[in-house]
Amino acid sequence: MSPWVQDLGDGIFAVDTAFHRKAFDAAYLLVQDGRAAYVDTGTNHAVPRLLALLSYLGLGRDAVDHVIPTHVHLDHAGGAGALMQALPAATLWVHPRGLRHLLDPSRLYEGALAVYGQEEMDRSYGRLVPVKPQRAQPTHDGMALTLGSRTLRIAHTPGHARHHHCVWDERSRGWFTGDTFGLSYREFDTARGAWITPTTPPAQFDPQALRESVQGLLAVDPACLFLTHFGRVTDVPRLGRMFLDHLDGLLAIARRHQHAGPERHQRLKQDLLALYTASLTDHGCSLSADARAAVLEMDTELNAQGLAIWLDRPAPAAATGR
Repeated sequence: MSPWVQDLGDGIFAVDTAFHRKAFDAAYLLVQDGRAAYVDTGTNHAVPRLLALLSYLGLGRDAVDHVIPTHVHLDHAGGAGALMQALPAATLWVHPRGLRHLLDPSRLYEGALAVYGQEEMDRSYGRLVPVKPQRAQPTHDGMALTLGSRTLRIAHTPGHARHHHCVWDERSRGWFTGDTFGLSYREFDTARGAWITPTTPPAQFDPQALRESVQGLLAVDPACLFLTHFGRVTDVPRLGRMFLDHLDGLLAIARRHQHAGPERHQRLKQDLLALYTASLTDHGCSLSADARAAVLEMDTELNAQGLAIWLDRPAPAAATGR
């Protein structure tokens, strides 16, 4: 099998999509009774790898019943349209808040283009392909999808984004978590196991909703989590405690710098990196401080941006009782 595919057992395969760096962004293929489903797709550049895995497993493209992006951020769903073009029998299942963006991805593309520029868009994402309306359906919380004799259940999990859902697989007793359960990079694995932290990028971070979503995922006592960033992790109760502790720490950092003025972004980044560094030291990570910072560079930047937007968001209006 290719070095960018990992057989995780229970008919589940992780595909390294080669976005940003090795072992950063995963898409998953589930296979049951000759039928298949993808959870997350990576970008357009990942589609050849996703299709090559089908061929390696001896499955035709018409064996794929479902394509399920966890949310419409481009590292999770940027390749959805191109992948659907190659899969004649598949239905795309999307959170209802995100569906319109995959039917017409122009706003997603233009928004990313304004941030990254044309050269980076071409290099990392490619041109987004719309999905035909008759081939896409919205999910609802608690719905079940059939994959051969296997059942996949959808849970709406706001907090990272309002258009996020996770997928529960009873066979493996695992959640496909997208970004709801944060980031866990294999560079940080130690004898204590995996390390994890929330991701709070712009622009829909909602800490209370995220806390409730993660608590809901933990409530079913999962055996494992399948993270987009990156791979399968176990020892879920410990990771849940670490995640929620880090969430508290991120909010404390944000509030400390709420009124810091022009220096706020840089101060947020400095304190985020200090929190990560201290936590990784406690976790037994042997990487140098510079190496840790390099792995977390993109996340530190985006998380600082997301915390700032959360701080500046107007408080909800008080209820009037009418």
